[in-house]
Parts: sequence; C-alpha cells; structure tokens
Amino acid sequence: MFSFIRRLFAKDSTPLPADREGMGESPMEKFLIVGLGNIGPDYEGTRHNIGFRMVEALAASVNEEKGKPTVWEDKRYGFITRISVKGRQLILLKPSTFMNLSGNAVRYWMQQEKIELSHLLICVDDIALPFGQLRMKPGGSDAGHNGLKHIAQILGTQQYARLRFGIGSDFYKGQQVDYVLGQFPPEEEALIPERTKVTSAAIKTFCLAGIQMAMNQMNRK
Repeated sequence: MFSFIRRLFAKDSTPLPADREGMGESPMEKFLIVGLGNIGPDYEGTRHNIGFRMVEALAASVNEEKGKPTVWEDKRYGFITRISVKGRQLILLKPSTFMNLSGNAVRYWMQQEKIELSHLLICVDDIALPFGQLRMKPGGSDAGHNGLKHIAQILGTQQYARLRFGIGSDFYKGQQVDYVLGQFPPEEEALIPERTKVTSAAIKTFCLAGIQMAMNQMNRK
C-alpha cells in the first residue's frame, strides 16, 4: 500500500504526448475542422475543392512553424491530420465520401472524437460570393450546396459554423456543375495562397476565441 501511495504522489517523468504538451494532465479542448471537396486526381485544384485547400493550408502553416511535416492519414470516411494551437487540438478532416455524402464523415468523426456541435467548423466553397471573398457564419441554409445539405440532413440541424470561400458565379445558366468542377484561372490561382493565410487565421480565432470573434475579424474585411 505504501508503495502505491509513493507512486501516486511521485512526480511522473514520462513525457506527455505531443498533443498534450504544455497542458499538464488536462486533455486539450478539441475541434473538428472539415474541408469539403471531392477526392481523386480529377478533382484536384477545382473550385469545389477549395475546402480541402483551406484545411491543407492551415495544417501546413502550423506544422512549418514547428518544423514538422504534415501527414494525412487515410482513415474511415476521410483523411485526417491533427495539429495543436495554443492548448487546442484541431482535428482536420478531408472527407473521402465525395461531396454529396459529406455528412457521413462529419457525423462519424464527431462521434469518434466526441466533438460538440459548437466545436465543428465546415470550410466550403460559395458561388454567392465573389472570388476570394470570405465569410464566417454560425449557421444558416445550405444555399443549394450539396455538401452542406447532406451535413444538415445527417446532423438534423443547420446550426453549425461554416467558413465560406467565394468562388464567384461567372457561368451561364445550366453550367453551374461544370463551373464548380472546373479549375481556377491562373490569375485567381495566384491569389489563393494569400486568401488561405486569412482563412487559417480565422480558423485559429474560431478555436481560440469563438465564432463571434472570428466573424468580427473576418466579415469586416
């Protein structure tokens, strides 16, 4: 018994896991950040995949600051990587379900990681915004976006945060599908790195200070 008591009060010299460094024995607050898109080489670089690029940029920027490579793991319903930002653990997800079934991936990883709805953020393209314009919202309609529509159906609510990246609407009637599945023109592609720096900052603010602060910072720009 005395040996047990000594062990109980002894200072543990075992190093903490990477995702708990600086947090003592308290678990880190967790967030699920989902970038919407379609998997496969046919969809790489398309307007509809800007959600993927937002979470990729965030992971790369945080890991570069720490001198670490970014590794995406092929898991159930999607590709996952984890980063930590000032005491928060961010689970970044690129669903492998294709856009129209995005809700399956979101629900599974929310359940798997025990993520609260208030700690969920969906990064998505939006044809209602001019190219490069960004908006953060705490909820709202799907505005015809099939990924958001399926997420709302599966979660049973539209009240989840989303970060919208404007892709514009420069297409003729009946050509929306070809437009969103098309590539960005070179002049827009050149601006995406700067825009994703802004989205990375907004996601960090969402996790550290909440949706209202993130909206105040982003939506006034």
